[in-house]
Amino acid sequence: MCRVVDLRQAVLAKNDGVAQALREELTARGTTVVNLLSSPGSGKTALLERELLLARERSVPVAALTADLATENDALRLARSGVPVKQVLTDGLCHLEAGMLGRHLDGWLPEDTRLLFVENVGNLVCPAGYDLGESLRVVLASVTEGEDKPLKYPSAFGLAQLVVVTKTDIAQAVEFDEAAFRANVERVNPGVEIVMTSARKGEGLGLLLDRALAAGAGAGTHTPVMARRQQATGHDHGAVDGHDHGHLHGHDHGHLHGHDHGCDHGSDHHHGPGHTRDHTPAHGADHDHDHRHDHGHRHDDGHPQVRPAAQTR
Repeated sequence: MCRVVDLRQAVLAKNDGVAQALREELTARGTTVVNLLSSPGSGKTALLERELLLARERSVPVAALTADLATENDALRLARSGVPVKQVLTDGLCHLEAGMLGRHLDGWLPEDTRLLFVENVGNLVCPAGYDLGESLRVVLASVTEGEDKPLKYPSAFGLAQLVVVTKTDIAQAVEFDEAAFRANVERVNPGVEIVMTSARKGEGLGLLLDRALAAGAGAGTHTPVMARRQQATGHDHGAVDGHDHGHLHGHDHGHLHGHDHGCDHGSDHHHGPGHTRDHTPAHGADHDHDHRHDHGHRHDDGHPQVRPAAQTR
């Protein structure tokens, strides 16, 4: 008899275990991880740079790790804040994983770090499924991306503990409908806080830092309905208005047929688990390559893959 093994479920379950262990380890040393997710070009790097500068002004020990498929541009920008910054190049992998994050923090993250901001790969699909051991998960969207973004990416927005709207200084020019955006967020994640920001004009500056510090101090963070449903049933769901979008069976051929890139008909190739190549550029930000080898072609009909959000404390 042939037994079908859902490799993606196994990979995600393993990641969840590693993430919880990392969360407990960092929490014990007083470090709070903030996981930042968004589409490319959302303005999260610009906003994060301002928040890091503000943290330094307030004498809050912070650090930032930024992940991209290629280039160290974001690390160069963030390093201008004067805080410890590390660049991770995933060489095609469309998300970070808890084990990968833990390896890059080992021996690098200063012991007194109070907040670690992780700028995930620009992507609202793959990163949504991976807990990084964060205490606060933040999803950002710019006013240029459209009010229906939360409905198009219910997993990302549905598991957020905070939603940040960026580039509000051009909201009128692009005819951004704030009320419609808020209503759409409410549909996938009832009760989540939405903050409006402009890195250019300074609107909402400090709110992200304040929410991160509050999470680290033990203040209750928002628990998305989607996360509660997952914890109760043990299944992956991404429901919008009662319609389930997140099954890993049936329509999602996440059985992987022996192969998995874990993302969107993935065809990226990653080399050698755990192998990294490090150097420190002149600007002082560490720069890592993360090479993973994942053989695979996952057939996916586009249903979002959902995993539990970060554990609340």
